Amino acid sequence: MITYKNNSAVIRGEPALRIMAGGRTLGVDDRQDRLRELGELLRRLRKSAGLTGKELAQRAGVAQPTISRIETGQLLPTPETVDRVSAALELDEADRGALDALLVRLRDEVSRLKGGLAGREAANAARVRSAGWMAVFSSAMVPPLLQTAEYARLALTIGREVDEDDAARAAAVRVEAQATLFEVGRKFAFVLTEGAVRTWPGSPSLMLAQLDRLAQVATLPHVRLGVVPWRTEAPAFPLHGFTIFDGSVSVVESLTGDLTLTETGDLEAHEEVFEAFAGAALYKDELRTLLAEIAADYRALENHSAN
Repeated sequence: MITYKNNSAVIRGEPALRIMAGGRTLGVDDRQDRLRELGELLRRLRKSAGLTGKELAQRAGVAQPTISRIETGQLLPTPETVDRVSAALELDEADRGALDALLVRLRDEVSRLKGGLAGREAANAARVRSAGWMAVFSSAMVPPLLQTAEYARLALTIGREVDEDDAARAAAVRVEAQATLFEVGRKFAFVLTEGAVRTWPGSPSLMLAQLDRLAQVATLPHVRLGVVPWRTEAPAFPLHGFTIFDGSVSVVESLTGDLTLTETGDLEAHEEVFEAFAGAALYKDELRTLLAEIAADYRALENHSAN
């Protein structure tokens, strides 16, 4: 186990925007299916409690059409409505967890679809701010919470056709979310492969600033940052990076969107891989030595390009 551990909005009439999630394209039809799944879950929970729609509405203090719209897949409830309905149904931990997991995925999809890159980053930032602890593994790039502003801009735009203003807003949102690193009471664990630190967008000078950023963050008392050097045998093939939030959700970032995992088996597999790489990583003085070696290579590249 990792130790670093309003009311409602109607969803209708939106353009068929799409993101990738779960290995397939998600659009309005898919989101409607997810809304119907939410409605079926609420209907099952209501019937298990022996309540009619009208009785549930009265107990929860919401309008009866609200319950009807949710159950028919026409309404995405706000957190306030969910809390009221959950209290009225007297849901146990398992049922409330299933409801919350489905709502998290729905709200993420809606936020990302509506807001482009900036909307996606805002959804990510909201998830970061709601987490008490995070465990982040990356094999290909510096994680968003550790990126300099210039690295963040390139991470969002390089190799992609994007709106420049949208990308600039997204980068600003990403950097602003990094304030959580300094908030008391939170815990963060980052494990990177050396490949993630040696994959450089932009220029060698950009990466020198990025290495300084990593060294600074590594000194924070509630942040544990390690890098697995190339000279160390890999404990597994690092097929992709992921971020575990509070042990309940793991998010895998792909080129075109995020895959959100909540199943126990998936979470256990990600925790196991994280711990394996964390055990092979270098920390503190050894980390600073490794970062200095990598910085020397970037300076050599910088000098070579200048000649």
